[in-house]
Amino acid sequence: MENNSLNKILQDQKLARLGDSYINFVYSLALSNKKGEPCGIKVSDKILFEAAKKSHIRELLPKRIKRGIVANAIESLLVYAWLNKVISLNEAVEILSKDIDNPSEAIAKLSIESIRRLNFKND
Repeated sequence: MENNSLNKILQDQKLARLGDSYINFVYSLALSNKKGEPCGIKVSDKILFEAAKKSHIRELLPKRIKRGIVANAIESLLVYAWLNKVISLNEAVEILSKDIDNPSEAIAKLSIESIRRLNFKND
């Protein structure tokens, strides 16, 4: 896929709305596995923004946009990867679990893996 397609995905607000619920759910599952009890967490825009910087996704977006828009881009990408069956729910939880104590790092790694499997170039 071309970066043009990636940019469309990153800026898709409908995907972002679904992606918000998706990332909260998979992160909550990963955290529940670590703690051994059910947990529900809302992943903040600040964490998603940091993940976008660490994964270099921030560089693909227009300059001077709000943190929430950058966070939406991560949400869009991750749910797009799941909807297109390139990363299963279990795989997403497994990837997040490896760095569960560092949420932005965990989400950055999941984002990078999503781009890799979707055959997008992230450079």
